[in-house]
Amino acid sequence: MTNNIIIQLDDLHSPQVIALLQSHLEDMYATSPPESVHALDIDKLRQPDILFWTAWQQQLLLGSIALKLHDTHDIENRYGEIKSMRTTAAARRQGVASALLRHLQQQAHDLGLHRLCLETGSTAFFAPARLLYQKFGFRECPPFADYPLDLHSVFMEK
Repeated sequence: MTNNIIIQLDDLHSPQVIALLQSHLEDMYATSPPESVHALDIDKLRQPDILFWTAWQQQLLLGSIALKLHDTHDIENRYGEIKSMRTTAAARRQGVASALLRHLQQQAHDLGLHRLCLETGSTAFFAPARLLYQKFGFRECPPFADYPLDLHSVFMEK
């Protein structure tokens, strides 16, 4: 399925994208306690410190990924956080998530970021995501930014 995938910056206005992100939020609230859900809604994803990409095959939405830029006042310590990594049910296990993650890593490199972080869930529901991130060289780390220590969260960095 990864043939002919187009990954593009997205303005988060397409009904398909809105539906994908809504299903993402619904899954997060269905699988984690509310205080442990760190997924961003559409308005928060439209903030200027976030870049958001979608993957398409012709007119079919396959997935999304976002990069939140953390400005630390020290250019050498700026880093990015992966947000809203999601593939559609039909695109799962087809290489779409890997393509999105490779794209985000290249964009982060082009922006001069030396570190990427993420928060994901600790339950079995999130095991495929954790395995994907490990495959790409991410390792567990302590909480970053303003995240509290949470038994329902796994923090990773590369």
